[in-house]
Amino acid sequence: MELMGGREEESGDTYCQGRVPIVIGDGGSTLSMVVAHFLGVFQLPQVSYFSSCACLSDKKVFPAFLRTMPSDFFQVNALAQLVQHFGWTWVGTVAGDDAYGRGGAQIFIDKVSKLGACIALYEIIPKNHAPAEMSRIVERISVSGARVVLVFALEQDAKALFTEALKHNLTGIQWLASEAWITAAILTTPEFQSILQGSMGFAIRRAEIPGLQPFLLRLHPSTFPDDPFVLQFWEEMFGCSPHTAVSGTFANKPPCNGSEILANVKSIYSDVSQLRISYNVYKGVYAIAYALEAMLNCVPERGPFPGGACPDTQTIKPWQLLHYLKKVDFTNEYGEETKFDANGDAVAMYDLINFQLSETGEVQYATVGTFDETKSIKLLIEESLIIWNGNQRQVPVSVCSSSCPPGTRKAIRPSFPVCCFDCVLCAAGEVSNQTDAIECVTCGPEFWSNLKRDACIPKLVEFLSYGDTMGMALLAVALLGSCTTLAVGLIFAFKRHTPLVRANNSELSFLILSSLWLCFVCALAFIGQPTSWSCQLRHTAFGIAFCLCLSCILGKTMVVLMAFKATLPGSNAMKWFRPPQLRALIFLCTAVQVGICGAWLGLAPPVPHRLMTRESAHIILLCDMGSTLAFSLVLGYIGLLAAICFLLAFFARKLPDNFNEAKFITFSMLIFCAVWIAFVPAYVSSPGKYTVAVEVFAILASSYGLLLCIFAPKCYIILLRPEKNTKKHLMGRTTVEKKI
Repeated sequence: MELMGGREEESGDTYCQGRVPIVIGDGGSTLSMVVAHFLGVFQLPQVSYFSSCACLSDKKVFPAFLRTMPSDFFQVNALAQLVQHFGWTWVGTVAGDDAYGRGGAQIFIDKVSKLGACIALYEIIPKNHAPAEMSRIVERISVSGARVVLVFALEQDAKALFTEALKHNLTGIQWLASEAWITAAILTTPEFQSILQGSMGFAIRRAEIPGLQPFLLRLHPSTFPDDPFVLQFWEEMFGCSPHTAVSGTFANKPPCNGSEILANVKSIYSDVSQLRISYNVYKGVYAIAYALEAMLNCVPERGPFPGGACPDTQTIKPWQLLHYLKKVDFTNEYGEETKFDANGDAVAMYDLINFQLSETGEVQYATVGTFDETKSIKLLIEESLIIWNGNQRQVPVSVCSSSCPPGTRKAIRPSFPVCCFDCVLCAAGEVSNQTDAIECVTCGPEFWSNLKRDACIPKLVEFLSYGDTMGMALLAVALLGSCTTLAVGLIFAFKRHTPLVRANNSELSFLILSSLWLCFVCALAFIGQPTSWSCQLRHTAFGIAFCLCLSCILGKTMVVLMAFKATLPGSNAMKWFRPPQLRALIFLCTAVQVGICGAWLGLAPPVPHRLMTRESAHIILLCDMGSTLAFSLVLGYIGLLAAICFLLAFFARKLPDNFNEAKFITFSMLIFCAVWIAFVPAYVSSPGKYTVAVEVFAILASSYGLLLCIFAPKCYIILLRPEKNTKKHLMGRTTVEKKI
């Protein structure tokens, strides 16, 4: 209250008259808040030089508070950008137990969280520095896995933390500092150098104030003999009693001899290399001076107060000085602008300080960057000048989980922060081409992921080609079958006059061989890249060829059956199975299949089709049937002919002939039917080109079955047992029949 005003009696009246129009201070945010609450009631301006708590920007609570120290909001913004710049996503935070520490740490946590980083730990340094609690905090830092830890606290709290860290031998931590301790002298002692080397933080701008050092060095007890602070300072600095030397009063320390000179002693007092807080005081004093100058230069009737009134310069009112102070805007001799924004905060400009050691082991505060809130690019860093913890040049990595490389995606771990994740390889057919991808992108229908899952490449085109092992094998089997068929045909041609060939209706035999040869050859149309003509040819050719073959076998079976029926008295059945009638039967049976195939080709012909599935790395080239009904009719008609042949041959299997061809036809039809019955489920379940391979195999297997069962016994007799190739043998009865 003495500062605010006093009581004076004049003419019997008592009134309050302001004695102090403005206050400079305090340094700490907590004390400034207490004072600002009180001064704000009286609208008495308060200019702080080191109180940085963001809470002091609230003009509703602190209407008369201004400061030349930037708000912690800007400092924390700079720290958050620093964390983002170096890619640190797993950061620890330790704060002092006061408004400065708690407020700044909370803003920092909010800022870095919005930038995608996570807080590994958040601890509060107790004011009493309890050993058990300090030990717990250090242990928590050690097990958190965070290599970067921000300490947002006053220098005495930071010192207590680092002292405990030294006891636990906590190393490998990159400390981030708040401006309260980054240049604190008490942390420059050799004991802290091992743990703090490489520490980094933002400090308020420094300046070299002209004439300040000579002013400080002129201090001497003889100049201020009655100042107890000067006498105590001198005693602590030189270890002698200046008071004894002057008046001989005290003798607890040896008297000073008068040769003590401050300029010869290196001390914090005379060190003006880090004038940061002092520079803020300097700017505050100049701001007040400019405000007073503006008050003195006020032009009557043009003043800022009602009616154009100017302030009374003889009796300065605090609220009037506050008005002018808010309007201050000047540039000092160092080129730095000083003004206050609507919240009473100064322009935010910081130096990025790196705690380094010189070759001689002395602490150096190297400026490795700047932060200027007024510029578009606020944070500038010279990374080549930075020395990290452990005297390293490589940027430390502080992440909960390493970045996921291209080809993987992040999978969040349950009950963990978002920065803790696992890297999961993209599924087949999906890719990610950036680091830390949230999800994988599915490739287009014609593309597939490469082995690294970081790019889509064209799918491999797959079809049953002549270059495949399977294609080559089927080609060889088909060619062997066609050559064998031709060989059998040549044998029958050379032996066409023999009883065996003549007895088996050589015309039908040659027609069956021709159709079988077509069956083997049409299998080749299934191999190779599908085209329009090959798709239309492969199914129709094989359907007609098999139909022709089965029609001939049907005719042969009917001839065998009717030949023995005709031996019965009064039978004239053979007149319906002479060569013209057989030709007509074969033609009609085959014409039905030709009609089905013609309708198929005319209405819905098979066409090449590219089968592209999301689950496959291949594009399968195949023939689309066009009409499943038509394909079913083709196979069904062949099956009908085969069933009729089988039934007729089965009835004729025990006819009394030494060479009963019905037996072999029965066996061939069994093989034919078994192959095509097995074909249906195999065809449906086979993937890709194997579908075509199954169909080719069925064609070749059934063709071989017919060729071997019908013609192999004949060739055996013709070539190896010619003595049986006689009419007598062929017409003779078997022993069993003779007995009957």
